[in-house]
Amino acid sequence: MTTQFKSLLQLFDYFKDDATCVKYLADSRWGDTPSCPHCGNVGAYVTNRGYKCKAKECAKKFSVTTGTIFENTKISLRYWFAAIYLATAHKKGISSLQLSRDLNITQKTAWFLLHRVREMLTNNAPQMLEGTVEVDETYIGGKHRNKHSKARRLLNEKGTGAINKTPVVAMLQRDGSIITIVTPLANGDSIKPFIYANVKPGSTVITDGFGAYKGLDKTYTHEVVMHSENEYVRPGNIHTNTLEGFWSHLKRGIIGTFHQVSPKHLHRYCHEFGFKYNTRKVLDTVRFTDAIKNVNGKRLTYAKLIS
Repeated sequence: MTTQFKSLLQLFDYFKDDATCVKYLADSRWGDTPSCPHCGNVGAYVTNRGYKCKAKECAKKFSVTTGTIFENTKISLRYWFAAIYLATAHKKGISSLQLSRDLNITQKTAWFLLHRVREMLTNNAPQMLEGTVEVDETYIGGKHRNKHSKARRLLNEKGTGAINKTPVVAMLQRDGSIITIVTPLANGDSIKPFIYANVKPGSTVITDGFGAYKGLDKTYTHEVVMHSENEYVRPGNIHTNTLEGFWSHLKRGIIGTFHQVSPKHLHRYCHEFGFKYNTRKVLDTVRFTDAIKNVNGKRLTYAKLIS
């Protein structure tokens, strides 16, 4: 199933109609045995409009899109699959304006569609990181010269580039996965619980000299690289350069493709780039297949999106 198409043109040839898309989605969700999205019961009757749960206590009707990001969509699944393929295959993402031109849909529709795809790429139950884990924070926002006068004055007084920017914290396991979180404050009270919840005790955690990381040595082997003293690599392969590479990728995507990202939606962009980083060693088609497997329980309504 993952070798049927290797480009956007081949994707449209393979998914020639909605019936093919529905079958592909059903195989991805359930295989040969449909499962009721309402009660979780395995087994359903096939009806002329979809399925009906075999459990007498439930007996609800549902379709292959019920309980997914596609639920109640007015857009053809062919367009959905094309958008998912483009969003996951483009290393620096695709803007809603570009997607609207590529698929001949409105920019508003493309914007809503892409945010639902990003919501789908969220990993709600990531595996605990272990071994050597790099931890770092960055700040997403406008350049100093583009800030209003009050922000520039605060920046000059405090001497930090974090004024009016949104903190993002990430943890990256060497030769493994990355986990990101957008936090309102970058301090020990917000960062350390995030680390404790996602990194196995006893692991080697490498950070810079930021004070929020003090105390990690009680749970981990804590190595500190003092960037403030122009120290970036220490013997023993002690550095955070792998994570710095991810930050560069994320920021180049935001600056070059999206130009501006609001703090309200920033976490979805981080999940998008995190998903692409975690699947960086697979083919675009395999990445598409992995993304489709995440459609369950990730519905995002327009009212919630703009609330």
